[in-house]
Amino acid sequence: MTPRPTPPVHAPHAPLTDYYPTEQDRQAYLRKIFDNTAADYDRIEAMLALGTGSRYRRQALIRGGLQTGMTVLDVGVGTGLVAAQACILTGDAALVTGVDPSAGMMAASKLPDTMVLIEGRAESLPFPDNHFDFLSMGYALRHISDLGVAFAEFERVLKPGGRLCLLEITRPQSRMGRWLLKNYMRGVIPLLTRFVSRQKDTVTIWRYFWDSIEACVPPEQVMATLSAAGLTQVKRHLELSIFSEYQAIKAGSGQTNKIK
Repeated sequence: MTPRPTPPVHAPHAPLTDYYPTEQDRQAYLRKIFDNTAADYDRIEAMLALGTGSRYRRQALIRGGLQTGMTVLDVGVGTGLVAAQACILTGDAALVTGVDPSAGMMAASKLPDTMVLIEGRAESLPFPDNHFDFLSMGYALRHISDLGVAFAEFERVLKPGGRLCLLEITRPQSRMGRWLLKNYMRGVIPLLTRFVSRQKDTVTIWRYFWDSIEACVPPEQVMATLSAAGLTQVKRHLELSIFSEYQAIKAGSGQTNKIK
């Protein structure tokens, strides 16, 4: 019997009603909590990543195919942790554009002045067709309202042959791995934030992060949705059993090299 194909999805997870009542309320909730916690975000993220965040992001972008001189769109740029590495790898910060619905997060970034930051959403990117060589997104997949619409937008704004690299934390497969990560993100990190954070919502956002990771659709459905949007050579690279890198290429005349 031929196995049934994995279906594409829309919402990355069901509404998390401990935080907001309905799917329609999700984006307003996220915009508010990201704006409110922006001043603390980089400091807490550094604790979560145990000092490896910058190096890992840079290596992930290299694995995704980012090269010197490429034009880059970083979706869900936040405080610019992925975009900062893209600026280094491209060799010119003016080649990198960031877009995010949270003005507060972008205002808290420490990115080069020559990099462009624009307020906007993944589901409606304010850019023309066939515009960027590379599109990145760091740990924002779980916050998109409709993956199918967003991935179609990603395909639209990429040039033919353009590359995509989406970073996300994935729920570990093993029971012990899930227990460890859950207790770290829902217990240890929120406890530490009480000593270093300036905003009360900072504790909440890290608990929310784990809950959204736990509820997120499986990687196979993310990949199926990327393929349904017209992207090719869709694959997933996994690091440390939790860090997923979704890679893909936009079909067209510029497509010369396969993702390795």
